Amino acid sequence: MDDTAAPLVIVDAANVVGSVPDGWWRDRRGAAERLRDRLASDGLPGRRGPVEIVLVVEGAARGVESVPGVRVESAPGSGDDHLVALVDGAGDRPVLVVTADRELRRRVTALGADVTGPRSVPR
Repeated sequence: MDDTAAPLVIVDAANVVGSVPDGWWRDRRGAAERLRDRLASDGLPGRRGPVEIVLVVEGAARGVESVPGVRVESAPGSGDDHLVALVDGAGDRPVLVVTADRELRRRVTALGADVTGPRSVPR
């Protein structure tokens, strides 16, 4: 693992947005944009130093634009599959995935990523 590279933080937008019953289902794109904006302004609590944040969106949230501090990737198909591909392509840099999805957690930890839950994201 390359400890000198900025950690890659990959956020499962659908899973994180869906963890709070705040009416997100009425405006999935807007909910993903609000999550993106919180990440851009607050980062990830407890993470010091530079990190690269990637927000993976799918379905109705596709097309959400990137902003300074958060790169948004629209999954062409399954968000989970896209997220796993990002982890797989990260090389030796440290990777942290934000999700509560058990199967996704299993898949990314098998590739060497660390995992944390949606509560680690600012509300």
